[in-house]
Amino acid sequence: MKIAFGRLAGVLVVEPDVYRDERGFFLETFNRSHLSELGITTEFIQDNHSRSVENTIRGLHFQLGDGQVKLVRAARGRILDVVVDIRSDSPTFGEWEGVELDDETHRQIYVPVGFAHGFCVMSEVADVCYKVSAAYDPSLERGIAWDDPRIGISWPITTPLLSERDQHNPSLADALA
Repeated sequence: MKIAFGRLAGVLVVEPDVYRDERGFFLETFNRSHLSELGITTEFIQDNHSRSVENTIRGLHFQLGDGQVKLVRAARGRILDVVVDIRSDSPTFGEWEGVELDDETHRQIYVPVGFAHGFCVMSEVADVCYKVSAAYDPSLERGIAWDDPRIGISWPITTPLLSERDQHNPSLADALA
């Protein structure tokens, strides 16, 4: 495994070793020991899996309080995974970073606490799997509008499929007020 630092402090891109042959491929999607050697010592407590169709945007989501660290990958298909820095004391507050994740490169993104997270499906179907460091608590869940002009994310689509909740997420300023 290799680690690349994202543009936003704390965000990491994990590039696993993929072993390919005529039968297909093999890779480790998670190895606590290897990640620890690379500086990722988060204790993940739960795995989540979502399936979405093309042009879906899920997010931007975050949790109040201690939040959740996430390790995200696309097990099937291709997504643009997006993080937004919501740390009020950060020099990159309100800035976003996007990383393509797919089932060919098997790249993963490490999303620390202090970031809103979302993704856009760019293939017919995408299965997104992610580890989290804390249990989901709906009372702490918040969202930010996917198209907030203050953030200015360059999504690869203009008319996304959105959940009812994500259709009504507030701006960054209102979400953190």
